[in-house]
Amino acid sequence: MKSTELTAKYENKEELEMLAKMLENVRNTTPLVHNITNYVTVNDCANALLACGGSPIMADDVEDAKDITAICTSLNINIGTLNKNTIPAMLEAGKIADSLGHPIILDPVGAGASKLRTETAKTLIENIHFSVIRGNISEIKALALGEGNTKGVDADVADAVTEETLPNVVKFAKDFSDKTGAVIAITGAIDIIADSNKAYLIRNGHPMMSKITGTGCMLSAITGAYIGANQENILEATAAAVCVMGLCGERAYKRLNANDGNSTYRNYIIDEIYNLNGEKLKEGAKFEIV
Repeated sequence: MKSTELTAKYENKEELEMLAKMLENVRNTTPLVHNITNYVTVNDCANALLACGGSPIMADDVEDAKDITAICTSLNINIGTLNKNTIPAMLEAGKIADSLGHPIILDPVGAGASKLRTETAKTLIENIHFSVIRGNISEIKALALGEGNTKGVDADVADAVTEETLPNVVKFAKDFSDKTGAVIAITGAIDIIADSNKAYLIRNGHPMMSKITGTGCMLSAITGAYIGANQENILEATAAAVCVMGLCGERAYKRLNANDGNSTYRNYIIDEIYNLNGEKLKEGAKFEIV
């Protein structure tokens, strides 16, 4: 089956309005997101959350995490810089968030690259009901199939999602969602956001986003705010967050001058997140549904 047979391009005003509503709900409710995230990108995650309309709090000591989780709207777990202290905090915070009915996102950074990362991510999935699992194709394959070609924290070129492989990857995402009960967000050149029945194929973004450490981590943090503010619409909230990040990457790139580099680009992305509104999102969102 060719991707043109699988994907039905359409302009659905109701879907665009839904995504814009997801954004507006974040702005109106200022969800407090507990982040147990990696220290490489923690400051960028905090600023991106503030920019999108959320509120960040970081706590990775197990005793602190227990109390912080209880007062938050949602939980973002990112395994990018694991250690023996943060793993128990992730498990405890996840169980508490679960018991309170809070939405939880897992970003399995580098799953497939090391035994510790892969086994920790699998243990988390076994013990916590995640609302969203977001990663690149290599990371998600490592969790779903026990194999992957992760190179560091980046997807291997062999795992590239293309128009030709898209139908199979969509089926894979839907099947993994059915198995885990989570929305599966596979991000890359083409983003796939899927539950067991429906998938958004999102084509926002810019290649230069891969030159910044932390765009994926920022996206997971933002997704935490979107699912926290839209708990009845986890799939659509996740799709909205992914559209927001990709669109802001496009808009930020257009602002670059000849002497600007990736540091300026990162700052422009955060600025664009801050200035984005529902109308801009409706104008710029590029997606299909299958």
